[in-house]
Amino acid sequence: MRKLIVFNHVSLDGYFVDARGDMSFANNVKPDAEWDAFVAGNASGSGGAFVFGRITYDLMASFWPTPIAAKGMPVVAERMNSASKIVFSRTMEKAAWNNTRLVKEDMLGEVQRMKKAAGGDMLIFGSGSIVSQLTQHCLIDEYQIIVDPIVLGKGRTMFEGVKEKLALELTNTRTFGNGNVMLSYKLRA
Repeated sequence: MRKLIVFNHVSLDGYFVDARGDMSFANNVKPDAEWDAFVAGNASGSGGAFVFGRITYDLMASFWPTPIAAKGMPVVAERMNSASKIVFSRTMEKAAWNNTRLVKEDMLGEVQRMKKAAGGDMLIFGSGSIVSQLTQHCLIDEYQIIVDPIVLGKGRTMFEGVKEKLALELTNTRTFGNGNVMLSYKLRA
């Protein structure tokens, strides 16, 4: 069965976007070769699909196909542009970024079908409302959280709207020279 994995940055005070909905704080890190290698390795992925909500999809689709992305992060840009992508949105009419499938209804049922299908793991970036909804239905298998050494003061958590406690088990940690810390969690059995 395919796994559904969340990969998100959060500030030290727990926000994945600031008060304006901006997540660019995650790109303001000190140069670090180990971090760059980790990002490039993560981008090569397992051959699975990327999963987005509309807002994150619009952000990604406006950056990764550009010459700036191809020049600055060629490995990541190539993977983002060539990978299969699913965007969940009730308001979008079409998804123009190559290899993207738009799903307008029954997100929970579609995720359950995708998890049972053949293929590599699926990765969610950003997409706080999607993460929150799928978390409430225990459809996320792993949370890979990058804690960035910054305090935003205000913003939104990716778990906004989750109504019940969810017990998680720490499965991995990794510290980088730029101050980022990766924490990996799975549902506690």
